[in-house]
Amino acid sequence: MWMDWTKRAHRGLRTWILMIVAKQPMNGAEIMDAMESGSRGWWRPSPGSVYPMLQQMAEEGLVKKRKTDNKYEITPQGRAEADWPAKASRSGPRSVEGVLGEISNNLSYLEDLAQSKDEKLAASAKQVRELATRVSRLEKSL
Repeated sequence: MWMDWTKRAHRGLRTWILMIVAKQPMNGAEIMDAMESGSRGWWRPSPGSVYPMLQQMAEEGLVKKRKTDNKYEITPQGRAEADWPAKASRSGPRSVEGVLGEISNNLSYLEDLAQSKDEKLAASAKQVRELATRVSRLEKSL
């Protein structure tokens, strides 16, 4: 579980760095300052997390370090990756299988809530019944 969290945090740092250097080239210290400012002072990444990430991203061709001022700038490949989360969240599923996959994932979440006797689900019992009725009608029409 800890490893899963660190991988997600690692991915978040990478995305945040891409979003920052997409606005303007910066060096590592400026990136850390921007992150601290972006979190309104709640969090500042360490040099031990930012600089290895910048090096990895440079090796992957997502950013490049300018020789003139040692600032990192985003590459076209990096821009495509930085744009991905926003585009993906707006695009939604593109097929019947995709829609059914999302429904299945959400249903699993609701089943977990029901099993744990979570009050959030109990408050929505009427809506759950209405959705069940709609799914039943859809099944009968197939």
